[in-house]
Amino acid sequence: MRRLTTYLARLFATDALILTAILCVLLWLVNCLRQFELISVKGQGFGTLAVQALYTMPPLAMAFFYICVGIGMIRALSALQLSRELHIIHATGSTSGIWRGAATVIMGGIVVVMLLSHWLEPWANRKYVELASEVAADLVSSTLRPGRFTQVTPGVILLIGGREAGGEITDFFADDRRMPDSRRTYIAETARVSSDGENYVLELRNGMLQYVQDDGRYSEVRFSRYDLSVASLSQAVAGGDSMAERNSLDLISEAISTGFLSQEATNRLLDRSAEALRVIGIGLFTLAIGAFPSGARARTPMPIEAMVLLVAFAERGVGTYSPLGIGTGSILLILISGAVLVWRRWPRRPVALVSA
Repeated sequence: MRRLTTYLARLFATDALILTAILCVLLWLVNCLRQFELISVKGQGFGTLAVQALYTMPPLAMAFFYICVGIGMIRALSALQLSRELHIIHATGSTSGIWRGAATVIMGGIVVVMLLSHWLEPWANRKYVELASEVAADLVSSTLRPGRFTQVTPGVILLIGGREAGGEITDFFADDRRMPDSRRTYIAETARVSSDGENYVLELRNGMLQYVQDDGRYSEVRFSRYDLSVASLSQAVAGGDSMAERNSLDLISEAISTGFLSQEATNRLLDRSAEALRVIGIGLFTLAIGAFPSGARARTPMPIEAMVLLVAFAERGVGTYSPLGIGTGSILLILISGAVLVWRRWPRRPVALVSA
């Protein structure tokens, strides 16, 4: 029986891992193409392009990994159905091997998504912001061409008048339109990029900060010196999301030390933990539709893998728009799939044969 569990778990996991590896490579290549401006515009090499694309992979991997688990399991079950091995397993009363093998793969999937959501994704987000800040600092300090408008990140445009010895920048101009309800413009006679060893700061001297709010009100602040964080200019959204760069252990440690866990941190921990429910839900669904032998032919030519994909999209859609949280769709899928499994495993009365 243990051999059967190992055999089935290996079948389930192999297809899931192969599909995950293929999608990871394809998405990494797509991200490289999307960020190709690092080479053509910002003066960076392919190494920076490859690493920055790699840092964007954990959120994408977490989004499709549980789907790969479901498709891998259903492909393995379909192969067992075609080879009649599934019929033999049920006929010999060895179905416990299916449940144990599936449980092994589901538990492994939970471990993977928990590592991705609670640790790897925040680490990658932090590294991505640091790398983007380094690229922006290099762009401002050495790569930015005088008299040419350059986009640092979508919504942020820079322009300089010239450069002097020692890295001094003259006639600095930056326009920030990332916030939909406001617009900021930085103008300075001189500017310089400095670093404290951890963060890059843009020192603006003898200039002004102009900003327009959504109601049309205009304000202007003049300054003799203004320190602007380069990281704040390099992020896609003004202000960024600092909570996304902190792993769950840091959030829990802070809550233990202070004796208080904020609502934002609680929601973030719950959202990250809800990824495990997706793995459980899709695993139970694949067992409900594929773990039982059937001699009936499908009336529609729809691949069974497409059914798993559609159910996963529906689950994510319900979780995204539900006011109860992103785990709503997963819980519904678990309940429905569990009910179908119980119904299909419920003992039936044997049908008596009527002799002619």
